[in-house]
Amino acid sequence: MPPSGDSPAHENDRPRDEHPVVLDPERWSKGAWIFRDQTLQRLEILLDEAFRVPGTQIRFGLDGIIGLVPGLGDVIAGLLSLIIPVAAWIRGVPYITLARMAVNIGIGVLIGTIPLLGDVFDIAWKANRRNYQLLRRHLGEPRRHTWRDWTFLLAIAACLAAVFAIPLVVVAWLVVWLFRQ
Repeated sequence: MPPSGDSPAHENDRPRDEHPVVLDPERWSKGAWIFRDQTLQRLEILLDEAFRVPGTQIRFGLDGIIGLVPGLGDVIAGLLSLIIPVAAWIRGVPYITLARMAVNIGIGVLIGTIPLLGDVFDIAWKANRRNYQLLRRHLGEPRRHTWRDWTFLLAIAACLAAVFAIPLVVVAWLVVWLFRQ
């Protein structure tokens, strides 16, 4: 029997219809504006398409401009690009789509580190637009993955395998060549 007062002495003494609050309901609502479709679309436009090269159809955003700062620029642009995948994760996008979004950002950051050529690539690659389109596609057709999703991930896995295998093959070839001498 609980002691005098309104609160039970032990957690087991709590009435069955009363449930503990695990998460503060206000926690996500305070920052929820950043995960709305309208905000994410504006972010995608700001990062990838906000400006146009005069006289052309070439569009670029802050991602391309920030990327001009050697080294740190691409990292900062990559961090800004994580907002869309985080929003996708919160909305329950499947892991294969999240992996594809991560690869899109990774490709942009990795190639973007190459001076000038990487910035041109960033302007053409538009990882944020790709990721926003993946998010919209998932929200329109939840839990549906196309052959393109799997092909994309398999191609990336093959490229990664080649990146790791090539140095091993070269080292093995050098060892064999040295022992033949």
